[in-house]
Amino acid sequence: MTAQYVTAQETRPHAAAKPVRWAADAVATMREGARVRLDYSAQSLWRVDRMIEEIRREEPPYAAVENVLRGFGAYAGEVIVRQTGAEWWATGGDHWIRTPDGKLWDPLEEARRCFAGNGSLRLLCRDATASV
Repeated sequence: MTAQYVTAQETRPHAAAKPVRWAADAVATMREGARVRLDYSAQSLWRVDRMIEEIRREEPPYAAVENVLRGFGAYAGEVIVRQTGAEWWATGGDHWIRTPDGKLWDPLEEARRCFAGNGSLRLLCRDATASV
């Protein structure tokens, strides 16, 4: 087995490139700006849901928080990926998680729903991990 073959097998799918970066940016921003540590655990999504709720209460325009919400959604997706062996899928600029049972999950949309007061990244993770 050549080193090139091993490297190709060990890399994440191309669809994961952007969401993984968005999630890492959210982790760094939370650590540096809010002094909140996110460790890619399901429990950490409680903190993310609370942060989105705090942002929502301040009533900023959606455009002002769109990238933050995308980062939080990608972070929740990465939690699901790491806990279930799911994979990121992308089409037309949209990104989803596909769990091993074949179900599709949209954590980025769930983050937007949280901001609107109708969602929970913690509950999305619970449902996605329970389905596997």
